[in-house]
Amino acid sequence: MKRRVPVFGGIGIALLLLATVTFAQLPYRVHLPLVMRAGQNPLMSGEATFYLEADGSGACLFDPIPGDRMVAAISYLNYGNADYCGAYVEVFGPQGSVVVRIVDECPDNPGCGLNHLDLSPEAFDRIAPRAWGRVPITWRVISPPLTDPVQFHLKDGSNPWWLAFQVRHHRNPIAKLEYRTPQGQWVQLNRTPYNYFIRECQCAGGERGPFVLRVTDIYGNTLTETVQFTTLSSGGLSPGELVSGSGQFPYGP
Repeated sequence: MKRRVPVFGGIGIALLLLATVTFAQLPYRVHLPLVMRAGQNPLMSGEATFYLEADGSGACLFDPIPGDRMVAAISYLNYGNADYCGAYVEVFGPQGSVVVRIVDECPDNPGCGLNHLDLSPEAFDRIAPRAWGRVPITWRVISPPLTDPVQFHLKDGSNPWWLAFQVRHHRNPIAKLEYRTPQGQWVQLNRTPYNYFIRECQCAGGERGPFVLRVTDIYGNTLTETVQFTTLSSGGLSPGELVSGSGQFPYGP
């Protein structure tokens, strides 16, 4: 996904330049770089509605999580190539705020403009009465306090020659997924609009793992995990399988 960077005013721009400090007792100048990092991600402005079918499934192809209805669909103008899938965003409305996970795409229609979020009814209740239907909001990407490690899902229909990996339960939005070949080379996998990363192998015997995968979040943090799926065989297609990793991303802004 494209990283959004906060825009600073004239004072901020000046602070981002190299600072020159002159010491009277020294015949030379010392140049000190000033490093600045935003304390929070930028706020986006849009509108919110709600849809009754919100259950955690949708265009991102996540499974519904019973009891977790704090989910949302993001505008097709923001969705990109599944860029926001699995991201957590904090939404501020007229009467409160709520944290939701992006699981779906709000379709191309006049009612779903840029930065629009279509919330579950339960999430909408946290920011406004349902009777209002549509309300102005602001929202930003956040890093939630997840305690469990990331997960990897092997898509149903995968086989040793066509593998589709999905990253789940990640604290920060995913920027890319790489695969280490048996020859030790890192290959970046292509992401699909349905939020899986594809590995195709033209090798004679296919690939059954274990698979070494490197995940990078939008802040540049990486996790390298060795994953073994037990449902891969030369005799048929995998019904799908979920495997836990061992690590989790650090907190972002």
